Amino acid sequence: MNSHKPYRFFDVIMAVFVTVLVVSNIASSAKIIDLNFNLFGVPLAFDAGTILFPISYIFGDILTEVYGYKRSRRVIWTGFFCLALASGAFWLVQTLPGEANWQTYAGDASYAAILGGMATGGIVFGSLSGYWVGEFANSFVLAKMKVMTNGRWLWLRTISSTLVGEFFDSTIFVLVATSLGVFPWELFTTLVVTNYLFKTAIEALMTPITYLITNRLKAVESEDYFDRDTNFNPFSA
Repeated sequence: MNSHKPYRFFDVIMAVFVTVLVVSNIASSAKIIDLNFNLFGVPLAFDAGTILFPISYIFGDILTEVYGYKRSRRVIWTGFFCLALASGAFWLVQTLPGEANWQTYAGDASYAAILGGMATGGIVFGSLSGYWVGEFANSFVLAKMKVMTNGRWLWLRTISSTLVGEFFDSTIFVLVATSLGVFPWELFTTLVVTNYLFKTAIEALMTPITYLITNRLKAVESEDYFDRDTNFNPFSA
């Protein structure tokens, strides 16, 4: 891959990827959604970030499929540091004293209830851990399968890589966040199962759009990278 090759849409996709990542984590801290429905006895409740977070995996698939693992690695690390920066900002805001009128109609308790997960570390550590493992696993599996299949069966590769990546992401995120007090242990199984099923289902449903964007980008960017000699070390420059 020519690392200096100019791409028209790479930065745009990276910006969308990072925005979705940060916003979905804020939503995860803000609310848990209950669909009032059970699946094999497991209530379908999930954190609000689950609605948006699958989009990051879709764009992660597109990045790896078009630009290759090395470029995706750069985007994954960019998202990681942006999320860490956002959490630091929320923590700083929480530590600063609130204005008197604000304390009467909102107050520190409301801030902690809605954004406390982003400020105290539970959501952040869980998300950073799950995100890091899940995204790199997703990109690795997709890149390897692309070489194995000689670029065929994109639908199979995107869904398979998401099944692996989302398993690590959902399990690690909920485990760490629950261990740090963000979610009660009573919701552990529910959140893991629901997050995993919902995210992978979104990936499957979005497959036609993934195909459309991927094929269009390959044509516009004149790029369809195969990771045959790639160093898959996440820490490699």
